Amino acid sequence: MIEGLNQRFPPDTVEQQLADPAQARCEIASRRADILLLFAERRAALIAAHGIGIAECWDKAEAALGLSLCRLALRHGRFGDDFHDYHNEAHALEIFERRLGRMIRELGIDALPGHDWIALALFATCHDLRQRETVVTGMPVGSNESASIAETQRILDRCGFDRRADHALYLALEVMIAGSTFDARPQAADRHDYNTAEVIHRGGPLAPHLEREIDAINPAWREEASLPRALKLALIASDLDTANVGESFIDLCDSAARLASEREMRSGRALASAASGGSVLSFLSVDQERYFFALHRFCSALGEQVYGPGKLANADKVRGLSQQLQQHFNDPAMAGFGGAEVIAVQRRLAWQWL
Repeated sequence: MIEGLNQRFPPDTVEQQLADPAQARCEIASRRADILLLFAERRAALIAAHGIGIAECWDKAEAALGLSLCRLALRHGRFGDDFHDYHNEAHALEIFERRLGRMIRELGIDALPGHDWIALALFATCHDLRQRETVVTGMPVGSNESASIAETQRILDRCGFDRRADHALYLALEVMIAGSTFDARPQAADRHDYNTAEVIHRGGPLAPHLEREIDAINPAWREEASLPRALKLALIASDLDTANVGESFIDLCDSAARLASEREMRSGRALASAASGGSVLSFLSVDQERYFFALHRFCSALGEQVYGPGKLANADKVRGLSQQLQQHFNDPAMAGFGGAEVIAVQRRLAWQWL
């Protein structure tokens, strides 16, 4: 559906070196055996609710979960040497275990078909596979997301899925990952670009606008019988990806601090340096308010049902902490502060709001 992805984003070194799902499983078993227990628990829950017929799909999906998670840990996580504070295996696991697990517990595992839960689990470990792609303009999907889609398709191939027989799964993951494109840049309301592409949008998640954008790329999409399901899952996936707004305030602040740290690293600023101080302060105060109140939106009824009350409870805390941080660091005595200091103060003040 999104033309040219496989040609534009070929396998990188990590994908070439870790091609075998069995090798990935062994790597996980030796470093994080608890992850395999999470997989086993989810498998048992799905079989109990949806019957033994779901087992074959889950077993292939589990191989894909392990392979994608291990590659992410090698690229940008704790298994490799290019650590990203936010986009690493911990983020994938917080979606798979904490956020998706909470949705299953609160809504009930019968709230969605078993294959939908499997697709959402795969989204958790696949949507951020690639993080250092060269910007490619002219498409409504970010370059990192496009590269992650291309690699996800190859992972599914390698783990026993078939592009024809399992077409609905391939399509769902393509659309879900595309929808996770998120534009958080400061921008004028009439700006005509989105992330790395020229489309009319005003920031936030792409998921609610996918129908329009896909239609612009390929009008024949309306003949695709599996697309309505894929679009529905993309809305739920977007809510899971940004569910930090409705989690505990400590979890929300922790995710913001990790993202701020990664942003400074990607910008080439040492977190301890004064050069990063103003940037991190802005990110954790006024930019956090903008994300929470202006950019974030629930895209699905299920996402809002589970995480909406938590977002409401966090609203005054987000405003209050933002004001505290600005007041603290606007003191002339704080001149020359670094980003690490801002994060330390943010973490300390966050506990006062519990």
